[in-house]
Amino acid sequence: MTQSSAMRDANPLQLLRSLRKHWHLLLIMSWRDVVGRYRGSLMGMVWTFVTPLLLLLIYTFVFTVVFKTKWNVETGEQGKATFAIVLFVGMIIHGLMAEILTRSPGLMLGNANYVKKVVFPLEILPLTLFLSAFFHFAVSVGVLLLAMIVLGHPLHLTILLLPLTLLPMVPMLLGIAWGFASIGVYLRDIGHLTGLISTVLLFLSPIFFPVEALGEPYQQLMALNPLTVIIEQSREVVLWGRLPDVSALAIYSVVSCLLGWFGLLLFQKGRKGFADVI
Repeated sequence: MTQSSAMRDANPLQLLRSLRKHWHLLLIMSWRDVVGRYRGSLMGMVWTFVTPLLLLLIYTFVFTVVFKTKWNVETGEQGKATFAIVLFVGMIIHGLMAEILTRSPGLMLGNANYVKKVVFPLEILPLTLFLSAFFHFAVSVGVLLLAMIVLGHPLHLTILLLPLTLLPMVPMLLGIAWGFASIGVYLRDIGHLTGLISTVLLFLSPIFFPVEALGEPYQQLMALNPLTVIIEQSREVVLWGRLPDVSALAIYSVVSCLLGWFGLLLFQKGRKGFADVI
């Protein structure tokens, strides 16, 4: 594929036309991915609820009892309950990115039958991965709301702003899916690297500790983490009832859109050789 052809196919308007034409296929394949993950298991999709809850209990115990992480919350059982909710917000946002990071490198290899079809719209395969990951994220948000009610944490009206707070992250996640799906065809080792990146992000994001607990130089470095702004602003609207920082989200949106476009460009540039390599 020539440079001009790749640039043309990476045009967002061209992508929107493809989505409008194949939206039904996108939805069917996304749901098939969600259901297929639990095919043959005894509990089925119940694991969607059990897994995040189990991790939440383990991490809450480790970081409140073993490591005694300090947050600006009251002590005692109520404080631990608040910490669990604070922790869960960060966990589910990291989980959304982690699923896309770890699964995208093998996406084309796992769908070789589609890759080798001349007329199949390959650009929607990373979108099916995103929608599947977002489905599990939405279930986790439901679990979060239920936990807040059970634990007696107030539900603020600002929680309705959560979708707008998460929206700036979407282009970047799509760019990650497109980019690593393309790279994974030619460089099979990338799957090991993305798994490592996911683990690093888990412990270097403000999930188990507040940004304020770090010194000024480290806070500036933490701001470069792609999860920091989204996690912090999501906690603002969900837990503390405060409006998000619009300027921070606006800057994040610009960078996210650029990364999303770059990932799409990388995918369109590499897709011509997918069938030959696979």
